[in-house]
This record gives sequence, C-alpha cells and structure tokens, in this order.
Amino acid sequence: MKKVSFAVVAVFIATAMFGQTDKFTTAMQSKLSLMDSAKDVNGLKDIGAAFERIGDAEKTQWLPYYYAALANVNAGNQVMSASGMNLSNISDKTDPLADKAEEMLNKAEALSKDNSEIFVVKKMIATLRLMGDPMNRYMTYGPEGAQALETAKKLNPDNPRIYVLEGMDKFYTPEQYGGSKEEAKKLFETALQKYASFKLESNIHPNWGKNLVDGLMAQMK
Repeated sequence: MKKVSFAVVAVFIATAMFGQTDKFTTAMQSKLSLMDSAKDVNGLKDIGAAFERIGDAEKTQWLPYYYAALANVNAGNQVMSASGMNLSNISDKTDPLADKAEEMLNKAEALSKDNSEIFVVKKMIATLRLMGDPMNRYMTYGPEGAQALETAKKLNPDNPRIYVLEGMDKFYTPEQYGGSKEEAKKLFETALQKYASFKLESNIHPNWGKNLVDGLMAQMK
C-alpha cells in the first residue's frame, strides 16, 4: 500500500513540475516573439519589464533576466541609431538603459555562473556605455568590453554570437582606429560556421544574431 501511495505522490509531483515548466516555456516563447518584432525603445523596455516579472516569479531561471538585459541593450541601440551613431554625448539617454540591463544581467549571472551568453551581453552593455560618450569613455569601456568577450570565448569558443560582436566592432570602427571590412567579413564567416553547428539547448535559449550577420554580409557584396 505504501509503495502504491509513494508512486501516486511521485506521479503527482512530476505532473505538477511538468505543468510549471510548460507554463514557463509558453510565457517565454510569447515574449520572445514580441521581442523579435519590437520596433521602438518603449516597446523593448516593456518587453524587458515583462521578462523581469517572469524572472521574479520563477526565481531560479536565468533566462528571463538575461532577456530582460538584452531587451534593454537593444533599446539602447535604438537610441544610438536614432542619434545617427555620432560622437556626441547621449549618455543621459543611454546610461539608464545600460544600468537596467546590468541590473538584470547581474541577476542572471547569480543564477548561472560562467555562462558564455551572459558575458556576450556584458560586452554589449560595455559598448552601449562607450557609445553614450565615445570621446571620454573609449579607454574605459573598450577594454572592458573586449575582456568580457574574451571570457565568453574561453567559456564557449563555439558560441557564434562572440564572432558576431567581434565582426560588428571591425565593421563599424573606422579603419584609422583599427576597423576593417575585410576582417569583419572573416569574423562573420566564422560566425555563420558556428551557427551551422550550434546545438540549441532549448527553443527559448539564445539563438539570435544570424540575421544581423546576413544583413551586414549583404552590405559587403
């Protein structure tokens, strides 16, 4: 009788856990589809807040906080694009988004140590801070971003997003400061090779970046 009871309890617990996991995955997929289609700063900030709420509810999942950070970085990138990517100081607009992204990423890292994907976004945050005031911040956030990307590569050299960001640095940096379209193309080709063999852990794990590479490669043809 006890064996039967224990079996019933075990099935009940497993069913409950599966239901919670399925609900979490569904919620994440819904927000990821919205992030893919978001076109403006406020939309990305709202999606970031939604991911944060999922993280706060789940408590043990790093992915919601990771995507909350990424959404805020992408919002910052939208601000930079609207400014024309010039060298003026727009840190009053970009720093609050970088601050929020860093807050979220710290929560993700507390739940998932030594994670290559997290260090990729650390690089992105450093770049966002740098571009907020390039003339005064290059010597601080340039090396910080490079170190984050180097750590990401040590943790997982097969992560394609590492080579996407390296290529973008070469693509957008003027040649007199170390940029090179030729080197960018080589890095983008490496990224595409990595994407071809990259094994996705689940359908809600990071899988972004290939469209960026395709678009930039098309500009170099």
